[in-house]
Amino acid sequence: MVRADNTRATVEETLRVVKSIQADLGISDSDASTEKTYSADDNMVRWQPQHKSLTRKYCTKDVYRKYYDTTTPSGFTFDKVIAPSIDLPMAEGVHIGCVAGDAESYATFKDFFDPLIEEYHTYPQDRLHTTDLDYAKLRVPTFPAKYVLSTRIRAGRSVSGLPLPPAASRAARRETEDLITTALGSLEGELAGTYYSLLGMSAEDNDRLINDHFLYENPDSWTIASGFGRDWPDGRGIFHNDSKTFLVWINEEDHMRIISMQKGADVVAVFRRFADACNAVESSLKSNGAGYAHTPRLGYITTCPTNLGTGMRASVHAQLPLLGKIPGFKEYAQSMGLQIRGKGGEKDMSYTGVFDVSNRYRLGYSEVQLVQMMLDGLEKLIALEQKLEAGETVTLQ
Repeated sequence: MVRADNTRATVEETLRVVKSIQADLGISDSDASTEKTYSADDNMVRWQPQHKSLTRKYCTKDVYRKYYDTTTPSGFTFDKVIAPSIDLPMAEGVHIGCVAGDAESYATFKDFFDPLIEEYHTYPQDRLHTTDLDYAKLRVPTFPAKYVLSTRIRAGRSVSGLPLPPAASRAARRETEDLITTALGSLEGELAGTYYSLLGMSAEDNDRLINDHFLYENPDSWTIASGFGRDWPDGRGIFHNDSKTFLVWINEEDHMRIISMQKGADVVAVFRRFADACNAVESSLKSNGAGYAHTPRLGYITTCPTNLGTGMRASVHAQLPLLGKIPGFKEYAQSMGLQIRGKGGEKDMSYTGVFDVSNRYRLGYSEVQLVQMMLDGLEKLIALEQKLEAGETVTLQ
């Protein structure tokens, strides 16, 4: 019988000899691997006519060569950054076609991200972003109740030091969930509420959250191609307060989607609740050694570059049945920094006369500026609707 300690000594001596031979020959362990390696040119993307995203425009051959073998601290590669634009060339809404795997992605792959962000946000590369949650600065017009049905402000937030959902392992995603639910559990007053994990959720809670329009959608082609739909529903969940005016999605596209909402046009109340929640959650995260991922130039870091900056969309459901039929309605709203969507969101193509009116921009403007932009534009839209009701002619230009 061969003794175990003798066998171990023999193996160790064999490994020592092999390493010595490798050193003499000038090769490493990785060189000794039988796995075939390919160059950047071998693996270059073959763009087709249906690929129309900004990723195609800025993923040049030189950029791809530069970043082919580069990874971020969480191990996110450039191929994973650009994957959505390749796998979903014809998908609705894939205008930008890329994601970040961590906060460092934007610096690691800056020669790709910087010009793309500049074009999408009309945001020069030497500009700095401003944050301002002081709702007392708002000038709020008085809107007749029949025109504004509800108000909502939501924003994405990421926890510093942790990979974003496209790069998160199951363990990292659970750590993110634990940090955020601990923070949410410390909230008091009107923000206090209950967390519902998607993993093992009861049928009763599932039905109730669907009926309340709180439950976010299961993974689709976009979430799978982008990498943040993996391991569903592990590490995901929804928090809402008792009055159902404050909601947080955890580990969907971003670590957090913070939402404040209520019926009617009390924008100040909705913004105040949103700001208070953002500040309270951040304070709790900091007490546990974390915080929000943020940079002076890009503001709050998010998975999708379209949401950088404030990460915020302030919106109302506005009843504008006459104005909505006037040619150039959406373009006119866009000229005022607004985005017009159907009542059910960007995929809603039905005409109900009720529109989701929100800020068009995210980066380069503060939260206060964007909410004020939405309010000022909405005031003009309602004034035009009233003219049409009075039988006057309205031309949008």
